[in-house]
Amino acid sequence: MTTRPLRFGIWALVHGSRAAYQDPDEPYDASWERNRDLVLAAERLGYDSTLIAQHTINPHQEDLDQLEAWSASAALAALTSRIEIIAAIKPYLYHPVVLAKLALGIENISRGRFAINLVNAWNKPELDKAGIGFAEHDARYAYGREWITVVSRLMQGERLTYKGEHFDVRDYALRPASLYRSRPLIYVGGESEPARALVADHGDVWFINGQPLDDVAGLIADVAARSRATTPLRFGLSAFVIAREIQAEAQAAYDRLLELSKKDAPIKAIQKQNTDPKVVMMQTMQKSARVGSNGGTAAGLVGSYDEVAARIQAFHAAGIELFMLQFQPFEAEMERFAREVIPRVRASAPVAANDTPVRAGVR
Repeated sequence: MTTRPLRFGIWALVHGSRAAYQDPDEPYDASWERNRDLVLAAERLGYDSTLIAQHTINPHQEDLDQLEAWSASAALAALTSRIEIIAAIKPYLYHPVVLAKLALGIENISRGRFAINLVNAWNKPELDKAGIGFAEHDARYAYGREWITVVSRLMQGERLTYKGEHFDVRDYALRPASLYRSRPLIYVGGESEPARALVADHGDVWFINGQPLDDVAGLIADVAARSRATTPLRFGLSAFVIAREIQAEAQAAYDRLLELSKKDAPIKAIQKQNTDPKVVMMQTMQKSARVGSNGGTAAGLVGSYDEVAARIQAFHAAGIELFMLQFQPFEAEMERFAREVIPRVRASAPVAANDTPVRAGVR
């Protein structure tokens, strides 16, 4: 069990609803105003972190709105006072010198609350249509490894000379470096072998997509056993939560969202067509029915308040420190979780790591 305290975060709604786009209780809204109000509300409710996913165009349907991650993160850094702000980044979209400078700027605006989430891209048109090109899966990770090497060292304030296959940086230093710590944290997503090797070598926190406890425990064991030159790796989990007073009510809410999500079949077909089939996240998401992105309800956080709290404790016992959560309708369910589940988690005793949670959709 990790000795680090549990933390709870929220996915910002950078491209609208996470479970079903045609939900009458949550009309499509990916605006700056909604995301600003959402993150400010999360901070007031006691959430510890927010993840701002990065896409230049909407990954599901390109005529839908899509919030820009890095300008939004800078604005949120100025408006908030406590919550951690994590901005996702696809290396091909930014030169590492430019990105490191942006990251340090937001780090100092936020007074040491900023982090980057390195993801190596799955949405082919986003890069192809820009003329950048969409490299093969392992080649993207090789590029990302070299890219994060440059970014990390520059964020630490190092005067850097670096010559690699992709970058030639000569006598470069960024000022000011972080005024609050050695550098912003680096979160890494992805579960393929190149992703695991990358996070072991360069990450501070590994983001795991929502999936059953036993699978998550196996992933943690694999990566935690790898040698590292720095501090021990920490672990986060993405999950969609449906919590109610009793399990039957949660199951009914889950069934409703699952049915609504079927209306998004044309959007999902576009997403599948645009996705690199080697991306492990997409393979994992096809294993069972679920709602939500990045594994969604596959993590099993569907049930009564007590059941969900116990399952969270079980994941914590397996090593998960940060839960990055999704809800729908987001604002109301985020508040419900803060009011009903978080106090139960804080008050409950640890649960053994081999206690298997009930999976969403199983009665």
